[in-house]
Amino acid sequence: MASRFLLLLSLLLIGNCIEEDGTTTTIKTTMEQFSGYPADPSQEIHSIPVDSLALQQQIDELSTFSDSAAPSVTRILYSDNDVVARRFIKNLMGRAGLSVREDAVGNIFGRWEGSEPDAPAVSTGSHIDAIPYSGKYDGVVGVLGAIEAINVLKRSGFKPKRSLEVIMFTSEEPTRYGISCLGSRLLAGSVSLAKALTQTVDNANISFLDAAKSAGYAENEDFSSVFLDEKSYSAFVELHIEQGPILENEGISIGIVTAIAAPASIKVGFGGNGGHAGAVLMPQRNDAGLAAAELALAVEKHVLESGSIDTVGTVGILEVHPGAINSIPSRSHIEIDTRDIDEKRRNTVIEKVHESAVSISKSRGVDLLEFKIVNQDPPALSDDSVINAMESAAQLLGLSHKKMISRAYHDSLFMARKAPMGMIFIPCYKGYSHKPEEYASPEDIANGVKVLSLTLAKLSINS
Repeated sequence: MASRFLLLLSLLLIGNCIEEDGTTTTIKTTMEQFSGYPADPSQEIHSIPVDSLALQQQIDELSTFSDSAAPSVTRILYSDNDVVARRFIKNLMGRAGLSVREDAVGNIFGRWEGSEPDAPAVSTGSHIDAIPYSGKYDGVVGVLGAIEAINVLKRSGFKPKRSLEVIMFTSEEPTRYGISCLGSRLLAGSVSLAKALTQTVDNANISFLDAAKSAGYAENEDFSSVFLDEKSYSAFVELHIEQGPILENEGISIGIVTAIAAPASIKVGFGGNGGHAGAVLMPQRNDAGLAAAELALAVEKHVLESGSIDTVGTVGILEVHPGAINSIPSRSHIEIDTRDIDEKRRNTVIEKVHESAVSISKSRGVDLLEFKIVNQDPPALSDDSVINAMESAAQLLGLSHKKMISRAYHDSLFMARKAPMGMIFIPCYKGYSHKPEEYASPEDIANGVKVLSLTLAKLSINS
């Protein structure tokens, strides 16, 4: 099986030879040198040896490290279950023969050293934190699947040229500290975030520093130590469930991501007079709750006005104070998420939402206490070299595939600032994600691991 797998890798690599000189001699030589076996185009190529049973067992076991009961998963940054889950990942990396290290915020790295250890490595990975009452596949497939891809390559006798590195990113979800992709943002060199983390607290007033230290991190409190060197990686590839229904609906096995939409997060606060629900007449009210509700509808209006299907907006949080049925809200807090593959179009929506917030505050006689853009990130484009490697892998494996954009953001959005980036999507049941019903079949996961393993191999061997 190993020889046939290496032949498949050889076939993946010979495309470059065809483009360079078009000679069958070069092709034959490349195949023989790479695989160590005579090049026989008629030889049958068998399936790549993915251990789907073990991989599913790992996914299931990891899901038990949760603050909520099955089938949901809740795993919050630096919680006890997060710490146990991290230990689980490090153990799997060690069992795969990877050298393991961690940085000041708990990004975990498992490295397979190549024959050219000083060359920039090829990296892959995702996250394992989970928002409250979500599923067990988001991010997890990209971490456990990456470790299995390394195992596949090792079982097949592959020897990397560039080192291969698996990354488990810290806190892709913004659940605890309101910062999405915290670990990858820092790796990408966010100076403002490195400074802000020293003063950041969660809803329970627990500082990021205290929480990180309780989990065994942030010993020197210098988060700039997390920043990646410009030549750390030659490429980054992330395997992920689609989190949408397109692949499943169209019966396609693999999504080749060409771009990741640009996300922005906004916090808005209104302040009114409040009062008794029965005693204060309607003309005399300055209702902060209604101001927030009106702004929520304005978000929907401005998003639809863009005229693009790629523009989306969500009001995921709307809170009122004091929160009693017989009390007029004196304060309200609203958090808005808006995204688009087009940064300018997304920014236009933000401007219109701000204009509406100002207008609503005046018309309702309430104070606009806050309008804060928490993050306003640009979109990321996948690199042609990584796209070509992923596409070639899917073609050789005989897997149906299509190019598509990611409307959800991922750690890849920030890794693209440090290395050529690409993403591999696999189908998930009805497009469900961030809910207990989230599911990807073992077959689809195995297909993703196969494409990832071949992609990593090609990117490792090619200079």
